Amino acid sequence: MGKTVITGLFLKYLLDKGVNAVTQKWVQTGCYGSSEDIETHYRIAGEGAVSAGSKQDMAPYILKFPASPHFAALRENTVIDPAKIKDAYAHLKNQFDIVIVEGVGGPLVPINEDTTIADITADIKLDTVIVAENRLGAINQTLSAVEVLEKRGINIAGIIFNRISKGGNDDILKDNIDIVQKFTGKVLGEIPFSKNSDVLYNAFLSIGEKIFL
Repeated sequence: MGKTVITGLFLKYLLDKGVNAVTQKWVQTGCYGSSEDIETHYRIAGEGAVSAGSKQDMAPYILKFPASPHFAALRENTVIDPAKIKDAYAHLKNQFDIVIVEGVGGPLVPINEDTTIADITADIKLDTVIVAENRLGAINQTLSAVEVLEKRGINIAGIIFNRISKGGNDDILKDNIDIVQKFTGKVLGEIPFSKNSDVLYNAFLSIGEKIFL
């Protein structure tokens, strides 16, 4: 849920600035007929935030089985075609100033037996923001994602840490941010745990300013 919330905050920030923006989810699993993540983006963006984008382009693949894209597709006797995803992105790019793509798991999540999310990201030269769940283990996971993206020549616009629960040792969670910043210099900030959308958005504002100067 962390990436979905951050994507919704990105959308709200841009729409509030008057930017013609839209969100996209290349593969949505565990859903029937519509993308729950896309719906969440626009719910977070607030009343009146209705996309004029094609639903088919915004969510090229919606699969029922809640699993990795390649396996969910296998269960439905289909194969995810990278070309369809790229075409959908291109269609949105022609209509909107900014297309915000919510990732599907991590960069090495496969969409079929030959292609990962990172492969498509590199092909379309998409700038990337890493959303890191701030918990024990976040250091290795985040630095591994950075290495994967850099090896493919993908520009990393920054790293956002996200607390998705109240739990955790504050000293450990602070150190996660500090050490990743020392290794990468790309930490944009942290979104606190809260069920209040205003609190989340206020925390995001300074991050948005850093990205969209």
